[in-house]
Amino acid sequence: MDKWSTMVAGKVTGPSVDVKEYLVCQYNNAISPKGFWKVDRFIFDYSLPALLFDVVLIVWTTRFIYFLSKPFQQSMITAQVLAGILLGPTILGQCGITSRLFNPGEKVFLEMIGNMGFMFHLFTIGLQMNIRVFRKAGHGAIFIGGSCFAIPYLLGMLTLVTLGSLTPINQDISDSLPYVVAVNSMSTFPVITSLLVDLNILNSEVGRLATYTSVVSDVCSLTLSLVMTTMVHNFHNYKLAWFWSFFCIFTFFIFIIYFIRPFIVWLTRDTMEGQQLEDHQFVVIVVLILLSALVSEVLGQHSAFGPLILGLSLPEGPPLGTSLVYKLNTLCTGIFLPVFFAISGLRMDFFSVVGGKGISLGVVELIIFMGYVGKFVGTFVPAIFCRVPFWDAISLSLIMCCKGVIEVATYNMWNDSKVLDDLSFTLVLFTMMIVTGFARPTVNYLYDPSKRYTTYGRRSILYSTNNVQLRILVCIHNEDNVPTIIKLLEASNPTRLNPISVYVLHLMELTCRAAAILVPHHNLKKNTTKATTSEHIVNACSIYEQQHQGTVVMQHFAAVAPYSSMHNDICTLALDKRTNIVILPFHYHWTFDRNETGSTARSIRKVNLNVVNKSPCSVAVLIDRGHMRGTQSILNSITDSYRIGLLFLGGPDDWEALAYGRRMAVHRNIDFTVVRFRCLEEQGNGKEKMVDNELIYDFKSSVGVQGKAKFVEKFVKDGLETTEVIRSMADRFDLVMVGRYHSPESPLMLGLSTEWSEFPELGVIGDILATSNFRFSVLVVQQQPQEEGLLAALPLMEATREPVVDQRMYLRYLDSAEDCTVLPAARYRNVGNFSAAAAAGGGGGRDDLSPTRRE
Repeated sequence: MDKWSTMVAGKVTGPSVDVKEYLVCQYNNAISPKGFWKVDRFIFDYSLPALLFDVVLIVWTTRFIYFLSKPFQQSMITAQVLAGILLGPTILGQCGITSRLFNPGEKVFLEMIGNMGFMFHLFTIGLQMNIRVFRKAGHGAIFIGGSCFAIPYLLGMLTLVTLGSLTPINQDISDSLPYVVAVNSMSTFPVITSLLVDLNILNSEVGRLATYTSVVSDVCSLTLSLVMTTMVHNFHNYKLAWFWSFFCIFTFFIFIIYFIRPFIVWLTRDTMEGQQLEDHQFVVIVVLILLSALVSEVLGQHSAFGPLILGLSLPEGPPLGTSLVYKLNTLCTGIFLPVFFAISGLRMDFFSVVGGKGISLGVVELIIFMGYVGKFVGTFVPAIFCRVPFWDAISLSLIMCCKGVIEVATYNMWNDSKVLDDLSFTLVLFTMMIVTGFARPTVNYLYDPSKRYTTYGRRSILYSTNNVQLRILVCIHNEDNVPTIIKLLEASNPTRLNPISVYVLHLMELTCRAAAILVPHHNLKKNTTKATTSEHIVNACSIYEQQHQGTVVMQHFAAVAPYSSMHNDICTLALDKRTNIVILPFHYHWTFDRNETGSTARSIRKVNLNVVNKSPCSVAVLIDRGHMRGTQSILNSITDSYRIGLLFLGGPDDWEALAYGRRMAVHRNIDFTVVRFRCLEEQGNGKEKMVDNELIYDFKSSVGVQGKAKFVEKFVKDGLETTEVIRSMADRFDLVMVGRYHSPESPLMLGLSTEWSEFPELGVIGDILATSNFRFSVLVVQQQPQEEGLLAALPLMEATREPVVDQRMYLRYLDSAEDCTVLPAARYRNVGNFSAAAAAGGGGGRDDLSPTRRE
């Protein structure tokens, strides 16, 4: 070697006669320079600076490409592979830069770092997976998942046999094609769930179906992959090697399940939920992960095989799962994993590999293409047979065509083993990027879970007659929400003649899990370790239910989902249970002395926004300032009355608030006041104003005669005076109800605009009440937009220009509008337990105290 040269590389014959390998001779002292002033060579001639520069370059290039491709719904993995292609011989290599930045010596170190990152990443994926999810897959999901794997495999093999008999194919390429067919048939659970999370549809109908389908397909593909990998490593060496390999792998699997797993559980037995693992515990677990990876290599498997099995065996969720994912995910996923995928791009020299291949190139690409066709058809046809709607079946088929981390790792592993030749490796990776890059934005465009909430009619309290049970869905994020919700339910005045059915939904963020769940509470312990907090919430609500036997019925559900798509669970349950109103806690909360305690979670605001925009029924956002957290029951209070005020400015949302307040007004311990704002110079008699007058008249005649409610009219000329009147009532109420939307053209709103609102989801008046220094709590109510026929059904007497409404006709119209909304949430046949209806054990939610409206 030259004295000043750190490295000389050349192609020599390796252990296998047919395989060319790189022999790297490196200067043993050229690891790290002693400072730039002592450097007598180029800085990148030293291994450590070159390695650090390569890692930084890959990470920053990946982030830049991801930033550019994110508007097109492309994944991080696509950006990482593209970074490798950009920095590799395909693009920069044409200028000779790649060979200088990524010489063979540094590539060895980069591959080791990338494999370490992939190994820990696969461990965290296994840690977030719950293998019990396979048992929830219905017959339809098993049918779709099996077909999703079998059809592309059979179609690919049929194409291979047909082309092999018609066209001569190079021997190396011919040996790779069966593995190309096999890898094209894969649809892995971690990849599909990651895609669903990125598209915010993990807990949608299609998302849950894709989850169960991918589990079934994954079992098939992993079994085939394990068989083929074992045969590749051992079949040619010894005819019984495959048997001993399977025996050793099975023994290793048993050892992890019955020895390593119990030891880790014992080691972390004293760690409480919410706590992090101690340093010595974390170090021991990491050593066990490395040991499992070493044993995997000894057994002829990929180093990530053992960590994946170990992760699958450990309990997901806090404290163990949360701590491990928290400690491992950032470094391994953010730094090391991009190196792993960039190496895939660095291996690709697209122009030199595909150049001059002719027929072989067309044969390989046709087989790959037929695999994707088989994947699409093999998913679409069974989905249609299972009565999945056409466009949902299209979206599901595109989702199952997507590839990701597991497939790329398989490509690399088989390319290292020379199972996939360079041409097949390049084409299968390049085609994967094109298909996945097309499918992701297409699914995002075609599938909108909220369509099923907006296609059908609406439900609200205004639609409910007095003898019909009120259905309320209350959402709870933590235990602090419980006293407030119970106080509001008491104020809702449940009686035997006017009972209420309450569906309590405990919302929990999806952490350390791969699949979202929506289940009744009694099934929560079987699905997650987050049952402790939920148990406290259920106990508190059960005590309230026992105190109101015969007037209140409660059902408890739990939803574990990402905040970005949590609204799907709320809307699904509201649609399935035909609720009249959904009550959401505001993301800010205050103490009794008006001191702001901060936001419970910024993401909760996004959940509320999505529900307000997409809910299939009315929505109320509850802003709690402490008055509603008292332990004293409204029902049992003798000396003190609970003061509720309703600000009525007109419009559908105020109609809904008035309909809800009508129930509260007859409670014996509630002082209810309606404050109606009117303009000094009212003009015209529009349809909305006609309904305003009629509903106020009906309220005064039915509730006012009982002496339980007060009615106040305030005449104002603009929005400024409206605000002044509201401020003058700051100390008169414990709870104030108001509609969310008020027409900006109304004189009552003159000068008020949502442009200056801090929380536009509350409306102008609601934002003023939430952001100002008031002591009372606030309930902002929104009624979903109604059909045009509602106002048209209200006749107007020409002589007096006063509204004359036949109450029976009015309710009959509303009744017919309501009945047309009945649609079960579970629309797919035998596809798995992924809907609220299936979770509850029924589709209609007829767990009532009173007869149905039709009865």
